[in-house]
Amino acid sequence: MQHAGQMAVVVLIVALAAGCSGRSSAPPAGSSSSPSSGQGARKTCGTSYTAAHVLVEVQVPTRVVDCAAALRVEADYTRELAAGDAPGNGGGGSMPVDGWTCQGYPTPQILQTGRASECHRANIEFFAVLPAPNT
Repeated sequence: MQHAGQMAVVVLIVALAAGCSGRSSAPPAGSSSSPSSGQGARKTCGTSYTAAHVLVEVQVPTRVVDCAAALRVEADYTRELAAGDAPGNGGGGSMPVDGWTCQGYPTPQILQTGRASECHRANIEFFAVLPAPNT
């Protein structure tokens, strides 16, 4: 019976370790084909910079959002953040930008998903994503 108890503890420890492995079901950073909200495939429109001057790729749902518009909205959002016009502690609150609502993600979420911010309206959203690191 003592052996069965020890085995149960080992199984529990292995299960907990597997749950804390840091792996995520979130799309990898830089993914250009991750579906979201039923919008289908995504494409990278180009690059932009965050208010902290970090390079990001602007990713939109294919055939749903115009790349020029998404790049303009992202640039306007960055400009407003840099000017200190964003609500919240450190500019973390959502804000209207050219008919979209944009918001940055907290650092732990950025590190997990690679997504630095999103802009959305209705059921349409696009993201500013950290580029995949060169391997």
